[in-house]
Amino acid sequence: MKPNHFLAKHFTLLYRFGFVLGIVLAIIYAHHQILRGDQTQMLFKGYLGAYSDLWLNYGNFASTVGNLPGSLSAWLVGWPLMVWDSPWAPMLLIIALRVVSFFLFDSIIKQVFSSTTRLLFMLLYWLSPWLLYDTLMYNPAYLCLFASMHFWSAFQMRHKPSFIYSFIHVISIGMAMQLHFSWPILAVMSSYLFYRGVIKVSWAGIISAMVVIIASLVPYLTELMTNDALVEESDRYIGWGGVHVYPVLKAFLYWVRYGSFLFSNRIITDATFDWLTTVGWLQTVVQYLWQAVLFVVGGLTVVVSAKINWRCWKLIRPQILRDSKKVDDMTWLLLFAFAAIFGIFISAILSPIIFSYWHLIIAYPFGLIPILYLAEQWQPSNQQKFLQYFMIAAGFLLVVNLVAAHDSNKFSYKVDYAQQVEQYVEQNKAQLIK
Repeated sequence: MKPNHFLAKHFTLLYRFGFVLGIVLAIIYAHHQILRGDQTQMLFKGYLGAYSDLWLNYGNFASTVGNLPGSLSAWLVGWPLMVWDSPWAPMLLIIALRVVSFFLFDSIIKQVFSSTTRLLFMLLYWLSPWLLYDTLMYNPAYLCLFASMHFWSAFQMRHKPSFIYSFIHVISIGMAMQLHFSWPILAVMSSYLFYRGVIKVSWAGIISAMVVIIASLVPYLTELMTNDALVEESDRYIGWGGVHVYPVLKAFLYWVRYGSFLFSNRIITDATFDWLTTVGWLQTVVQYLWQAVLFVVGGLTVVVSAKINWRCWKLIRPQILRDSKKVDDMTWLLLFAFAAIFGIFISAILSPIIFSYWHLIIAYPFGLIPILYLAEQWQPSNQQKFLQYFMIAAGFLLVVNLVAAHDSNKFSYKVDYAQQVEQYVEQNKAQLIK
């Protein structure tokens, strides 16, 4: 397929510019994050480990289900602090891990798609508010790494088994388990991919990874036997989502939204624009205009995303059952996207909670696969339109990111991340230094 001439001609420049811009935006987001409970839970465990060599065997507390298993969250914050005693140390690690995730995804994208579609992936993933709005010191910020490890290792196993790729594949699920309760999505995906026959596994690699995961959870399991507070009592139950139906429908809607510009309501409805004007009525006008633009653009792109997903579903539906025939790489990617939808479906049925966007963010990158697939088919015969849409989308995302990073529910131009952390550490010094 002939790629868009302008984007292909300037690919290297645009790629490098987009990559640097993504890092700059991530730093801006990180600098202006508002410190709240999720972040302070992470910081407490990390500083306690770095300052007192006490590494808690459990992760953040989550409503309805209790604490996450394992000490990975403490190490992810504590290790960087031991290298550089600065609030920025663990944040820079998050950004560095995000860079790794981008290159893991990109290493597969460039094998399957044209350079033009590769730039589209950069725009829709690396520069998207869906990703950048999670540039916070909290658990979901790490999930993009585990999603990319899962995707990358699965792609490497599509033709033949490999000990190292099987090991990485299972380890990605085990690491996600210690950071967020959305890990079953990856587990269900792997089960489906194996059933469908589009990944070839090394049982030695899988067993070795499971041994490592279980060994890492032994301290947590030991403490669980003596600390009932790690599991919260609740009237919710496994399968609650399936019984109430709405949580499953909402989960499907998030899948469609991840391929659109209908971002979190925390971006859309919580901007005050008090930095733009101090006149009350003018602030209100700007707020309504902002919300109108984002809801209209978001709604239109949701419709487009839904149509693309439906078209891809019709293409892939005859091939979702087990088959020994080899599939080409494009079909493999669509089957992987179906696996993600199936994983979300099963997780939503089993879940005792109603999902919000961050509960499913681990599957967000996979939601871009249908968009990339159709873009690859459409853009060769619509090069001028594709270029126009690409440039408009790039400008739109830049504006949304700049506003969200300075004026939204989780971020404010009025706060400084490092100062907040230093103040928190000073206030809790007696508990952190023992």
